[in-house]
Amino acid sequence: MSENTIFRLSKFLSLVLRHNPQKIHLTLDSQGWADVDALLAGMRRAGFVIDRPLLERVVAENDKKRFAFSPDGKRIRASQGHSIQVDLGLTPVLPPDRLYHGTATRFLASILEKGLLPGSRSHVHLSPDLSTARLVGSRHGIPVIFAVRAQQMQQNGHLFYISENGVWLTGPVPSIYLDLVEEPKAHE
Repeated sequence: MSENTIFRLSKFLSLVLRHNPQKIHLTLDSQGWADVDALLAGMRRAGFVIDRPLLERVVAENDKKRFAFSPDGKRIRASQGHSIQVDLGLTPVLPPDRLYHGTATRFLASILEKGLLPGSRSHVHLSPDLSTARLVGSRHGIPVIFAVRAQQMQQNGHLFYISENGVWLTGPVPSIYLDLVEEPKAHE
């Protein structure tokens, strides 16, 4: 199976498990879980040639660990990034002093004015380190990195969570908690 096929399957899984399960007539429960057999049947109806071993490979090889199987292996869900309402059952945790957010330079002015907003997603996604934030930001163009004063936010009543794949999640981040730590180089 080619890397391109694995990538396409992963993108489609993201679509149906995070945003639009109806596309393949899939039902998610309130915590975002879908029956694996129903997912496979829906994907096949949508034209994807996939079986259980290939699904397991897609989940295992996803570099961002976006998906998780239930302990019994009968259900699957996205770990975070939903634009549909699900309760991932996450417990608030004390964040480190700083977390990071990588984005593209074209969003810089808006973020400086409005802060970080979840957009269509349930949460703002934050990285535990600069290198991860830089990688995330570069997916969208020339990266710019913000440090989020997470402990200060938490002390002021904001909640933080860690998804199953290590992504930090929170609500909107007001600009007063942001520090620009990496701007694009002048020649970029």
